[in-house]
Amino acid sequence: MNSPHLQDSEGVQPDISVVIPSWNTLELTRDCLRSLLHQDQGCTLQVIVVDNGSHDGSADMVAREFPQVLLIRNERNEYFSKACNQGASVAKGRYICYLNSDTIVTPKALRRMMEFLETHPAYGAVAPRLDNPDGSVQPICRRFPKLIEVAIDQFGFERFEFARRYRDHASMKDFDHLSSADVEQPPGACLLMRRSDVDAIGGFDESMPLFYSDVDLCLRIWRSGRPIRFLAEARIFHVGSASIVRHPLWRAEFMRNQVRYFRKHGGVVHAFAAKAIILTSAILVAIRTLLGPRPLREKRDLIGQLGRSMQIVLGG
Repeated sequence: MNSPHLQDSEGVQPDISVVIPSWNTLELTRDCLRSLLHQDQGCTLQVIVVDNGSHDGSADMVAREFPQVLLIRNERNEYFSKACNQGASVAKGRYICYLNSDTIVTPKALRRMMEFLETHPAYGAVAPRLDNPDGSVQPICRRFPKLIEVAIDQFGFERFEFARRYRDHASMKDFDHLSSADVEQPPGACLLMRRSDVDAIGGFDESMPLFYSDVDLCLRIWRSGRPIRFLAEARIFHVGSASIVRHPLWRAEFMRNQVRYFRKHGGVVHAFAAKAIILTSAILVAIRTLLGPRPLREKRDLIGQLGRSMQIVLGG
């Protein structure tokens, strides 16, 4: 079996540089690296872990158990987008694979993705099928978001038929995720691109540090004239949101990045509309909280949290 990792000193360019941002996911990161380095992937890899100031010993584990991995230690959490760009900046491979730490890569999955791009030069990126740990498929490809999604999210319009129809369309309920197809926005947990396309199109937009930067990257790939392929033959297991759910005020950060996405791709009018929808929703929540049966101290705490969230969203 070929070694899955080539040291720079060998003077041989690896096929794929795998960039893995990591934040307090020690066991998941270990399992991810084992799947990459202890199985035959059918191609040569440079594996890069960018640790975002983890306090669970993740970085030390990588250094101790996987010395062939290129480890970048950030003193603090620089978040997803910057970590991906840091890893890509030192990548040596002909291809760059952005990979979440909460994944298990099955043998030959990366090779299948690489071979697709090698034989389909018109495509700008390829993503694998993601499976739950029990083997069931994760149906999480999406179409590009529209402003109406902000209103549906904020006001709970899912109870109305028009919102349910829109949700089904946006989340590609018409696609079984068991066959390969061109998709607008594949799951951000794994995306493979040519290094030349990363250089030409650019990496992740760091103004959206945690959310929507993968959506933005996919949109820029499509606008460059290159479609994106969802490749069902390449399977990867995915836990999902292992780091995000631990992030304080993650919902506020999500909304701030959402506003920035709409500003970038829809202009100031779209950004203003998104902020107005979010602020109106927050005011309604505050009123319901004040008029509700909760104890006064709990009301103060909830409204205080709401106020801090709005400072994050409206200040960005």
